[in-house]
Amino acid sequence: MSVSTSTLAPTELRLTPAAGRLGAVVHDVKLGGDLPAGTVAALEAALYEHKVLFFRGQQHLDDAEHEAFARLLGQPVFHPTVPSADGRYIFELDATKGVRANNWHTDVTFVPSYPKASILRALELPPAGGSTVWANTAAAYQDLPEPLKALAESLRAVHTNDYDYAANLALAPELADNAEVAKLFRQVFVSTAFKTEHPLVRVHPVTGEKHLLLGSFAQKIVGVSGKDSRALIELFQRYVERLENSVRWDWQVGDVAIWDNRATQHYAVNDYGDEPRLVRRITLDGDLPVGVDRRPSRLLEPADPPRVAGLVPAAELEAEALGAKS
Repeated sequence: MSVSTSTLAPTELRLTPAAGRLGAVVHDVKLGGDLPAGTVAALEAALYEHKVLFFRGQQHLDDAEHEAFARLLGQPVFHPTVPSADGRYIFELDATKGVRANNWHTDVTFVPSYPKASILRALELPPAGGSTVWANTAAAYQDLPEPLKALAESLRAVHTNDYDYAANLALAPELADNAEVAKLFRQVFVSTAFKTEHPLVRVHPVTGEKHLLLGSFAQKIVGVSGKDSRALIELFQRYVERLENSVRWDWQVGDVAIWDNRATQHYAVNDYGDEPRLVRRITLDGDLPVGVDRRPSRLLEPADPPRVAGLVPAAELEAEALGAKS
């Protein structure tokens, strides 16, 4: 596959397309907090165009430098319910502890202003397997026949973190059937149960593209019965999961992936048995989605919400945390 050059920003990037509808490999960029402003601008432009960017050979990144780079693209954000791995912003997915994100999802859509982007790096990998697949939710919307586009634009969906994790994550039987594991998942992931109403079609605040806003946190269509609600979600989700709309990345230790969380869903393939797989992620503070009718997303539950990411600007939360330590 030929290498192309992006000219969307002041600094040129060498890019190799990773698939037909999304994804690009970025060459000759060493990620870190000291990247020139022109390079950062070029990466942002490439991210909006390709929706997922891949970088090889970034073994120099540790947690601190991971965060320093993330700050060039936006404000890092705490997970609303899960404690960080480093006491700051690192969200860790360790397969040996049963954490396997093998379902189609957009990160943290159970809160209104979910993250705008995620930055993931690979620390430990199985000898084979453990790929991640991303899907282009704008292409999925464009694939809809016109009557389904009109229907989708009229619908709103309830997203929640309160659902059956064991069933949705396809945990190994010894984990799925373990009462202590199930209790741990609920204590951590659902320490606060959130319900948020989002438009089924979101308008991207930068590109203006229309995206299907679904994934595993979407549990119900507003105003539709349970059975019909599930049928509608499955109907539209099938367009997201079409192979034509996807890119699959075979990880190497030191790889970094950055994705536009407002324009994609992703799925971590659980095909590596008991082998270790350790990745770490930082997410960036997002904005309140709006639908085609300009109606914004809204929190439904809890009635007395905590001050967490997705409900309170991340910069405010960071200032509060720093104040509490001083």
